[in-house]
Amino acid sequence: MPAPDAYSIDQLNKLIGTGRCPLILDVRDAEDFAADPRVVPGAEWLGDDDPIAIARARGLQPIAVMCQKGQKRAQGKAALLRAEGFAAQYVEGGFLGWKAAGQPVIDPVNLPKRDAQGRTVWVTRNRPKIDRIACPWLIRRFLDPRAVFLFVGASEVQAVADLTGAAPFDIEGVSLSHRGEFCSFDAMLEVFGLGLPALNSIAQIVRGADTARPDLAPEAAGLLAISLGLSRMHSDDLEQLEAALPVYDALYRWARDAQNEAHDWPAGKGAKP
Repeated sequence: MPAPDAYSIDQLNKLIGTGRCPLILDVRDAEDFAADPRVVPGAEWLGDDDPIAIARARGLQPIAVMCQKGQKRAQGKAALLRAEGFAAQYVEGGFLGWKAAGQPVIDPVNLPKRDAQGRTVWVTRNRPKIDRIACPWLIRRFLDPRAVFLFVGASEVQAVADLTGAAPFDIEGVSLSHRGEFCSFDAMLEVFGLGLPALNSIAQIVRGADTARPDLAPEAAGLLAISLGLSRMHSDDLEQLEAALPVYDALYRWARDAQNEAHDWPAGKGAKP
């Protein structure tokens, strides 16, 4: 059982990818970070920056603080955050414990440069339907919970990327886009090393819905119907994105925890062996 002021690795792992995931602050020192500059999905490396100032600027709670081993740096900085009124806990075992447990890590070199507020910025074509909603969900839940998305005309995506420094996706000629029969969502899983079983299941559903291949997954037709409905309910792309995030949250929890569960009548007759 973890300490009352700590997240166990298992607890944090179950929260990552959900809307209840804490803000993860990586406070490893520069030497430890240089030895392995990868981070836990969604984490932001602070180094020696003031965690209190960062927490105030980010405006997200609760907070998970991770150092190399879950000892003085994480425990001390989490305690300082709690003294300032933040709901902060350290991560038991730290980054080394996370890796030893075989949990995924992200190489931040593949992420776009953060803006003045510490957010990654991404740009794609407007009027999103499936892939251009699935990708922002993946980014928000596994890469940067405060990521900013710009939706512009298809002909202007690269120009806006050049102007703003945003990372372009789901357009021709960029790495984070369709590759043969695979979607931009697939490309992001590969580039960021997020080949988790639940995300691979979602990728197949997204691919089936986005490329008119409902045979790829039974759920693909349902995702297509919901996505087209949402696109007609919302004329504002950002409003549509916010409305769709819970759909993908639910799909992720199903893919991670409930694929073997069925529903039938009478009750209790539908569970798979």
